[in-house]
Amino acid sequence: MDDSHERGEDEHGDHDHHAHGDHDHHAHGDHHDHHAHDTDTVGVAVLTVSSSRTADDDPSGDRIVDAFDAAGHETVARELVDDDREQVREAVDRLVAREAVDAVVTTGGTGVTPDDVTPDAIEPRFEKPLPGFGELFRRLSYEEVGARTVGSRATAGIVDDTLVCCLPGSTNAVTLGVESVLLPAIGHLTGLATRHE
Repeated sequence: MDDSHERGEDEHGDHDHHAHGDHDHHAHGDHHDHHAHDTDTVGVAVLTVSSSRTADDDPSGDRIVDAFDAAGHETVARELVDDDREQVREAVDRLVAREAVDAVVTTGGTGVTPDDVTPDAIEPRFEKPLPGFGELFRRLSYEEVGARTVGSRATAGIVDDTLVCCLPGSTNAVTLGVESVLLPAIGHLTGLATRHE
């Protein structure tokens, strides 16, 4: 794509470049301004939703912490709650209220079994849902698990200027979600979420 763009400039010469100069400058200016609010270091709270795991046996939670720490972000809180709608809701509200928390990442409870209640507890809190998060996660997940990915209700949204992302409980799914979706976008999303004009 870059090569064809360069060929287009060569074919049209300087006249084409100058004719669209103002437009290109404007477009790049907007792009720069749009990223000016990106957050370099994000304070992350990790919430594991499971009735079977413990703080000492939480590989998916460990994976989230390790990935964010390795990327230069900071894990500022970590909790584990049962598969209970009220416990999940209260934990997210508590974490979002902490000043040091820029993003909450949950793992577990996003499937379709009766005790999978994470999206049901959190989505009503979303002031601004981010449907692209779940869409991209399922698109990438399809390459690994095929059509079974339709059973994932991974979701994300903004709650009180804080990014909240809900990932499945499996370590493979968490790795995919964090490395391929969250880490590339989290600084941008958290910066925009806290932007006030």
